[in-house]
Amino acid sequence: MLKISTVTLSYAAGSVFFLLAHSATAETFSADVWADNWFSLNVNGAQVAEDSVSITTERSFNAESFTFTAERPFVLGLTAKDFKENDTGLEYIGSRRQQMGDGGVILQIKDESGNTVAVTSDDWNCMVVHKAPIDKSCEQEDNPVAGEGACGFETTDVPMDWDRASFDASDWAAATEHSESAVSPKGGYDRISWDSNARLIWGADLETDNTVLCRFTVE
Repeated sequence: MLKISTVTLSYAAGSVFFLLAHSATAETFSADVWADNWFSLNVNGAQVAEDSVSITTERSFNAESFTFTAERPFVLGLTAKDFKENDTGLEYIGSRRQQMGDGGVILQIKDESGNTVAVTSDDWNCMVVHKAPIDKSCEQEDNPVAGEGACGFETTDVPMDWDRASFDASDWAAATEHSESAVSPKGGYDRISWDSNARLIWGADLETDNTVLCRFTVE
């Protein structure tokens, strides 16, 4: 693909227009993502992949591998969600297993030559848009009700165009890196040969941060 740019030079008698051609070649990239429980990946605001296993599936963590085409530079917009039954942030409500879930996501992207061009790390910026329960003692409630007592929650509207180059994410926090022992990844994690620099990331709290938006620019 060849993009054409127009440059205008002005002088006393008028303006002269020049057409400058510069290459902007689309490339094919391969990606691997593991998420607990669910993810969606956008490139410059357009979705290129979504977790094939519904977030409502019990223990729905799994790995996905796919390809996409893009021109550099481009913005990666990663939405990651941990399963919750409702705004309490809990799962298995009313059973002996009632608990807060915990999240975690890891990603790597390679170009056609096999060079790694992006991995999840604290170089990414993230915004938590659903946090619950605010008080972790909600986990012990006999009848947890979202928004009542210990089971308060916080939601934030998803910013418009958050996954596009024009968006200013300078006030977003750096992604928090979490260890394998903290996340306990399984369900396909081990079948991927992860780049040594790829890290499991999430918001600061694996348990109460339920929906996280993370972005990174590939130059």
